[in-house]
Amino acid sequence: MTHELTTQEQFDAFAEEVARELGTHCRTAELSGYCGLGRLVIDGDGRALRICQPDDRRPGRLRIHAALPDESNVIAPSIGVTASSARHVAREIARRLYPLHTEAAQHAAEIAARQRAEEHARRAVTEVVAGALPGARVQEQHRRTLVVWQHNARPQGEHGPVHIDSVCATVGASGESVQVDVSGRPDSVVPMLAAFARAHERN
Repeated sequence: MTHELTTQEQFDAFAEEVARELGTHCRTAELSGYCGLGRLVIDGDGRALRICQPDDRRPGRLRIHAALPDESNVIAPSIGVTASSARHVAREIARRLYPLHTEAAQHAAEIAARQRAEEHARRAVTEVVAGALPGARVQEQHRRTLVVWQHNARPQGEHGPVHIDSVCATVGASGESVQVDVSGRPDSVVPMLAAFARAHERN
C-alpha cells in the first residue's frame, strides 16, 4: 500500500520513519527553500539527503536527492521512489542512492582540490606580476585574474588631452600563462616592449 502524503505533518512523520530505518544515527531537519513537501535527512557522518514530493498530484511518489556541500560543479544524484513504506524507501536509498552519493561527493572533493591548487598557483603568479607594476589594481574573475596598471601621461598642471598609458595582464586559471595588453603613447609603449625583449634575451 502506497502512503499518500498530503500534509507537511504526514511528510515529516514519514521522513522520521525513514531516518529510523536507515539506522545510521539519522535525524531529520527542515528543508528550507523548497516550495512543496520536503524534509532533510542527515546521518551521523554528516551525509545529507533531500526527500521531496515533486508532484502533489502524485502524493505517493518521492524524489530523493543527495545533498552535497557544493553543488556548483557537480550535479547531485537522485532517485525516484514509491512511498510504499519507510523500510522500502530506506532500502532503496541504501541500495541505489548511497553509492551514487559517495561517487558524487568524491568527484566534488576532487574538483574543489583542483580549484584550490589552481587558485594558489594563480595567486603566486599574480603577486609577481603586480609586484612588477607598482600601484596596479588586481581584479578577480572566474578562473582568471586581471592586473591593471594605468598612468596619466599628462604632466601635472598642464592643460590639454589626457593620455593614459596602461598595462593589463591576464593571469590564466592556474598561472600557466600570462597575457599582456599594453596601450598608450608610442614613446611610452616602445621602451616597455624594448625592455621586455632585452630581459628575454638575457634569460
